[in-house]
Amino acid sequence: MGGGDKPATQKQPGLAEALDELVHPDTRGNPMSSVRWTLKSTYELARELQAKGFSADRDAQFRYLNDEVTGRLLATEPVISVDTKKKELIGNYANGGKEWQPAGEPTRTNVHDFKDPTMGEFAKAIPYGVYDLGNDEGWVSVGDCADTAEFAVESIRRWWNTLGRVRFPDAKRLLVTADAGGSNGYRVRAWKWHLAELSKETGLEITVCHYPPGTSKWNKIEHRLFSFISINWRGRSLTDIRTIIELIAATTTKTGLTVQASYDPGWYPTGQKIADADFEAIPLRRHDWHGDWNYTITAAA
Repeated sequence: MGGGDKPATQKQPGLAEALDELVHPDTRGNPMSSVRWTLKSTYELARELQAKGFSADRDAQFRYLNDEVTGRLLATEPVISVDTKKKELIGNYANGGKEWQPAGEPTRTNVHDFKDPTMGEFAKAIPYGVYDLGNDEGWVSVGDCADTAEFAVESIRRWWNTLGRVRFPDAKRLLVTADAGGSNGYRVRAWKWHLAELSKETGLEITVCHYPPGTSKWNKIEHRLFSFISINWRGRSLTDIRTIIELIAATTTKTGLTVQASYDPGWYPTGQKIADADFEAIPLRRHDWHGDWNYTITAAA
């Protein structure tokens, strides 16, 4: 299965020393301590390292991810961007934005945003989205249990069974682009394990390319799907799951975006542990470039 990509300090001799020179003038902390910090941002450090001839993994990962996406789209293969949208309180709460109402007839909402105790743990809606880059088409599974890796992969499964299979009847491969953290983070064992189960069920070879840490705003789903959902339901109280689903499904754009949404009643317990033996059995191949961020799961048993 491979051990992943080598550290940048091994691939680029002198990198650690160059970084130390850059932060040295601006470091803070106890001079006798092994812990130091700097006033320079990571962006400044990256620029200065590049000026010295060292490559930045973040920029290279963007190029790698873009090449993967472009190649798959040109081959008319399925490429999806996935993420969990911000959790929303279910109830008669004020929602940001404005909506027209007849004069003198404002919609009344609760004066606070505390969870409704009568709803127990089901007081929040958890929308997990799947955005089809090639067809400008979105799918959102709305759960009310927990944002887990199992829930994330189930949302992809629902997209595939509802939309993807029809759009790509001859597909053998699926490319997923995702954030570095959260329920679909690159460090989450359960994410990879459930993807392997999905690969086994569908026969699809599933490749995942993660955005580098701290760059989630570049994830396509954020500004091609989630932003328009937020615009569509602004000023509206998300009083129940049905209202949330209807507002999501009514989201469109002038460029042709369409969205389908469905309630997922599944129960997804948190804290799922994947045993070492089960994890090692996953048919996972790490890519030569940054194998922790880029990997392929085959449909082999």
